[in-house]
Amino acid sequence: MGITDRRRREKEQRRAEIIEAAERLFFSRSYEDVSMDDIAREVELNKATIYLYFKNKEALFATIVLRGIQILRERYEECIEKEVPGIAKVILMGQAYYWFSQEHPDYLRLIHVYGSERFSKENPYAAEIGEGYGICRLMLQGAIAEGIDDGTIRADLDPFLTSMYLMISFMGILSLEKRWKLAIEGEGFSYEQFASEFFRFITPAIAPDGRTHNADLRDFGPSGFFLTEPLALKKEKRRQT
Repeated sequence: MGITDRRRREKEQRRAEIIEAAERLFFSRSYEDVSMDDIAREVELNKATIYLYFKNKEALFATIVLRGIQILRERYEECIEKEVPGIAKVILMGQAYYWFSQEHPDYLRLIHVYGSERFSKENPYAAEIGEGYGICRLMLQGAIAEGIDDGTIRADLDPFLTSMYLMISFMGILSLEKRWKLAIEGEGFSYEQFASEFFRFITPAIAPDGRTHNADLRDFGPSGFFLTEPLALKKEKRRQT
């Protein structure tokens, strides 16, 4: 290995170490509670060295957000490749989003934090993040268009608008504030029951004639959202206070 190649690999390794250290801190604290000094101490480097790799804390945070979006994008790509009707792909994407939220809750939290107004549009990663999340929505839009073509989704729906309704619904359900979860639990239901019923609620709205489609998704692994079989809702008796 030549000197140039060795230096390049060392630089890539150091950059990866900085990202890993920052990720640990952002996963365990809020964005405001992490400083570049904290990251420097975590990775055992001089702060000036970190600035050689990342312009500021926001750029480093955005790099980690991109990691999460890439995971979600890969999950969506798996759904698109399935040989199933369009409406089933839509359901599978909802399930993929659900399991992403369960397996990578910290990435999901950081994605939502980045979507707030606190971050600059001039961030060099902003366009890449927007493109990554946009590709996920475009894949969902494509699945909806397939469903319209194969007759499993209503022909009078617009694929773009429907994909926006669903993506916003996914995001809202899977990032509920604690007060809403407490309200649900206060009525004797678990948050998991609430999330699992989403597609039984929404599918009649997008399926032809308002009927629930008969696609059987059990062959595609565990589901977070359900389509064909209603969840056995067990409403717990509210505690008397």
